[in-house]
Amino acid sequence: MNTKDLKKIANILRRDSLISTTTSGSGHPTSCLSCAEIVGTLFFSEMNYDVKNPDNPDNDEFILSKGHAAPILYSALKHVGCIDEDLSTLRKLKSPLEGHPMPKSLRWIKVATGSLGQGLSVGAGMALSKKFQKRKSKIYVLMGDSELAEGSVYESLNFASFYNLNNLVAIVDVNKLGQTRETMFGYNLENYKKKFESFGWNAVILNGHETSEILNSLKKLKNSKKPTVILAKTVKGKGVSFLEGKNGWHGKALSKKELDEALREIPDDKIPKFNLPKPKKILYNPITKKLNSNYYKIGEEISTREAYGKALLNLAKSDSRIIAIDSEVGNSTESEYVEKNNETKKQFVENYIAEQNMIGLSLGLSKTGMKPFPSTFCAFLTRAFDQLRMSALSSANFTVCASHAGVSIGEDGASQMGLEDISMFRSLPNSIIFYPSDAVSTEKLTILSDKLNGIKYIRTTRPKTKVIYKNSENFEVGDFKTLKESNGDVAVLVGAGITTHENLSAFEKLKIKGKSVAVVDLFCIKPFDSDKFIKFVKDHGNKVVISEDHHGEGGIGEMLKSELKNSEIKISHLFVGEIPHSGTEKELLHKYKIDSDAIVDEVFKFK
Repeated sequence: MNTKDLKKIANILRRDSLISTTTSGSGHPTSCLSCAEIVGTLFFSEMNYDVKNPDNPDNDEFILSKGHAAPILYSALKHVGCIDEDLSTLRKLKSPLEGHPMPKSLRWIKVATGSLGQGLSVGAGMALSKKFQKRKSKIYVLMGDSELAEGSVYESLNFASFYNLNNLVAIVDVNKLGQTRETMFGYNLENYKKKFESFGWNAVILNGHETSEILNSLKKLKNSKKPTVILAKTVKGKGVSFLEGKNGWHGKALSKKELDEALREIPDDKIPKFNLPKPKKILYNPITKKLNSNYYKIGEEISTREAYGKALLNLAKSDSRIIAIDSEVGNSTESEYVEKNNETKKQFVENYIAEQNMIGLSLGLSKTGMKPFPSTFCAFLTRAFDQLRMSALSSANFTVCASHAGVSIGEDGASQMGLEDISMFRSLPNSIIFYPSDAVSTEKLTILSDKLNGIKYIRTTRPKTKVIYKNSENFEVGDFKTLKESNGDVAVLVGAGITTHENLSAFEKLKIKGKSVAVVDLFCIKPFDSDKFIKFVKDHGNKVVISEDHHGEGGIGEMLKSELKNSEIKISHLFVGEIPHSGTEKELLHKYKIDSDAIVDEVFKFK
């Protein structure tokens, strides 16, 4: 399409954005006006995609990292023929045109955006996925200059350069104005250029309202060996004189009178004829083989983190879509099993110490046909919580494994002890949380995670634990395992991971003291079959002692208390209730009263 027609497209996109936001009574019209030429050029001239099939794996992908500009994206999708929704329904309850892009509402939206600073890492994940599959597709990420203040952006820049993701193009809409004031560097585009180039990117400065400059730059950089950023100097509110470059209009829809005045300044053009070539089809057949299993002897001591690494290796051998991603702790999470095996080493991605990027990458990979398994320490996932939250909103499909849970890690101290992670994952919509206690349960739950949709979380421990399950044991989502029970039980001991073994030790101590108790391994924390559990507890003393290597807020105990609140079951809850100190595993379990001695004491406290 020629530049004159692209100007007409930009005018149409501008008018749509203004009209739809005024009709809605809310939105971000000025943020749409600044990127009209960019969006129009990409969708009508640059990108290759099948307008009838958003899931065509060879489509070029577009990520609107500045998600508040959603109205102009919806306008572009409508006019190219991808969607037929009524743009005037923007932000309405029953409309798929939400205030910020959401995949659950529109199939053409791959990931939820609007939490700034995340689009580039998702784009890097998609670009990496296309490389794995040897596709010719490109990934385009439209960013705002305000989000360049986010540290997560620079994690993504680092990663994309290191892995030579030359199929990734970032376009920054440098309109100088944020929500409340001028951005940190305003129109100092040379400052941005130096930053991007220092990370190993191509960086081009151009006029973001000149379609010829946009087209020429994209054409010149088509065969680049490096990722590319286009720094497009634009004007916020472009096209409407009383909005152009004016602060104070961010997130404000125009009144009907203001809209009429604005539309008089923007030509009412008609969509010119256009022809979008379909993307070149690339055949990609993932390698799949029979899944082998690891076998463990009852009583054998092996850490669940090591069992995870071995299970992940077998999964990777069985399916070339399995991608192990680690944030430079692979010899602790044990994901390095995948890296060190000649058959699977290309399926290992070293993300280095950049947990936010790791989760963004996983989202991008999962949305383009791969099956990511990111891993790090439990404690370090907290800094990536927003990425996890946005991944949940994006209906992501990946499995997170975190090792070094709780005080049981020992001498490293509080900064390394994950004591908040269960609460974090419990809060994510449709998440699944597994907390295995031995090698067999870890093996089975890792394999099960690969078969399930959504965000799955596997919590592993640092110390070795005894194998307590037969290799033939079956594990199902929402269930729990009964390890000990009798007709004369006075209480049920409930734990997961390391505290399952403390409960088994407490069982033996209570047996000597003449107390019979049941022991339950709560290997699945979410979802949870509360009806089955309540019936079991009522048949075994109607009392529960919960012990967990986690803070009380949001953990296993809080979950169970919520599930049992109307059951009249008596509950005692043991957890790490303060900032812990360094020490040995045994010392810390004892000090913070989640070991077998503390569990025994709680049983005797019941009336």
